Amino acid sequence: MKSLHQRLTLYSDGNETYTFVPAEPVGARSLTIYRNSGDIVLNAPNTPLPVTAERSPKTIYGIYGMISLAMSEYIIVITGRELRGHIMRQNIYRATEYDILPLNPDVSVQSPPNAVEAHLLALVRSHLQGGSFYFSYAWDITRRLQAQWATLQQDGDKALWEIADDRFFWNKFLQGRLIDITSTNPDQNLSAYILPVIYGTFDIRAVSVGIHPLRLCLISRRSRYRAGTRYFRRGIDAEGHVANFNETEQILLVGGDDSGTQLSFVQIRGSIPVYWAEINTLRYKPDVQIMELQDTIDAMRAHLQENVNLYGQQAIVNLVNHKGHEKPVKEAFEKYIEQAKPPKTRYEYFDFHSECKNMRWDRISVLISKLEDELTEYGYFHLDSNKSEPLKLQTGVVRTNCMDNLDRTNVAQAAIAKWTLNRQLKALKVIQDNDSVDNYDDLIRDFREMWTDHANFISLAYSGTGALKTDFTRTGKRTRKGLLEDGYNSVMRYLKNNFFDGARQDAFDLMTGAWFPRRGWNPATLVVDRRPLLIRAPPYILFFSLFMICAGLTLPRTSDYSLFYYFLLWFTVAAISLAFIFVHGIEYVNWPRLQPLTDVIYYEGPGFRSGRKGMGLGLPALENLKEGAVAQAKAIAEQHRRVKSKRLDEIEMGTKRVD
Repeated sequence: MKSLHQRLTLYSDGNETYTFVPAEPVGARSLTIYRNSGDIVLNAPNTPLPVTAERSPKTIYGIYGMISLAMSEYIIVITGRELRGHIMRQNIYRATEYDILPLNPDVSVQSPPNAVEAHLLALVRSHLQGGSFYFSYAWDITRRLQAQWATLQQDGDKALWEIADDRFFWNKFLQGRLIDITSTNPDQNLSAYILPVIYGTFDIRAVSVGIHPLRLCLISRRSRYRAGTRYFRRGIDAEGHVANFNETEQILLVGGDDSGTQLSFVQIRGSIPVYWAEINTLRYKPDVQIMELQDTIDAMRAHLQENVNLYGQQAIVNLVNHKGHEKPVKEAFEKYIEQAKPPKTRYEYFDFHSECKNMRWDRISVLISKLEDELTEYGYFHLDSNKSEPLKLQTGVVRTNCMDNLDRTNVAQAAIAKWTLNRQLKALKVIQDNDSVDNYDDLIRDFREMWTDHANFISLAYSGTGALKTDFTRTGKRTRKGLLEDGYNSVMRYLKNNFFDGARQDAFDLMTGAWFPRRGWNPATLVVDRRPLLIRAPPYILFFSLFMICAGLTLPRTSDYSLFYYFLLWFTVAAISLAFIFVHGIEYVNWPRLQPLTDVIYYEGPGFRSGRKGMGLGLPALENLKEGAVAQAKAIAEQHRRVKSKRLDEIEMGTKRVD
């Protein structure tokens, strides 16, 4: 495998060029990016720097990628990294700091030329600072051990980006220009500068069981397809990609790294693979919407068949409730999976909340019992350095989902992982057949902490808060303290999902290439609130009313009679304002602006919707204004779709030019 440059020095030649010089090996080919033309050139060995070039005081630990915004293209570089551990004798790092370098000499990152560019740059920064990004210079962190072993011979002379798993190569869109140049011009091979990054988690710990030294590792990899936030990315798309798809690999290393025994067990999670959504209305529970589209079965087949192609057989574990708010989603899933009839697939329903009610979370063992035959048959990857072939291959995977694929899914996956770890240690004769990992305090403590941290990171990426029910994952039992923490996280989820996630979703769309701006694109709708004054005013009236109520508490009590009417007035105004806001709740949700969800919010086709709350009282004047805003949002979405389609045509024809 070709190595990557681990340290780069940046030289800036005024408004002309950025040059990246590898710290080692001495004389390695430097990379120059011309600011005016945007050209990228791999220089000849030992090419001298311009005499006017200035050296940056920061060390560059990798080029994250290049992104084109409205007024300029930018280079994103990693300027800070944190060593998180070693695996297969290679270092794994987490990116901690970044710099954004504009190509356009007339654009300043600190003082953008207009509000739209400032907003887009803020989205880029928030995504980088809020994400959990990991990389390695010499080990493919995007692929599970079994996949790496299967292509070991073919991967010998390939670059890291060439063998990376396309789903988990998070910054692949941003590396597009470097990849295009490398693929089309053999003399300009930029592979040493193309650094694959995953969005996920990595944790590895040394543990011991008796006299046996072990290392336990947990890696999660988040798919870059249909990426986004909890309520703005649900279900499936036409290509078969589902929201919040994560691959989790638990690795057990015995007797060292590549010189010892390696065991790997993989699970996956992903949103229910039908067209569905939850429409925020400011109420605690959004409206559930099932969209019965003509290609639902084809999309589901595409998703499930891809899983079969990649992992072998699959057991689908559905943890949603069989009644109430979640019932329509469960019924839609079961209806379409029955029609799709996917091969090598078994469906297993487990009503988590009914089975584990009254904090009887130990009853997750019921699910394990139901899956025991499949888990035994699917197995795990087991490679011994003394053998030329693996002792075992994992021939199937468990795909788990609940509504969010977070809290219940975390509990179930941790239980399955623990069952498998028990089985692996018994097969290795590390513990006896009648023994259990629960009897080894250090091991079970690290196991629980790793799975709890893993759950929190995945939840933070999707919902904006830590996971619920982590007290069970961490301690093995449900606690009152855990219930209080869950209550706090639930409130924070409500606030973030309703009032802050629109910008987070925009950042996901921008950084993964689901949306991209055109040069000179500058719509006021991105930064200016175009809602009618009648919609914009109530929150201000509510806050002013609350201020007057608080102010009234400080007034001298000369007459209780006059104070009664004073408070009655302002409480009435506050109540009317609050009622108006909730009646028109959809208007006050912080929706994504780059790819408006208008077609989903106002969907009128076949399917199911639990209610149409938050859509107002149907006042004619307000409805006319709303229809105009809806039409404008649809026009923006259609315009972007056409531009994106044209760009895809250019890629297929080989004439793409990013500008």
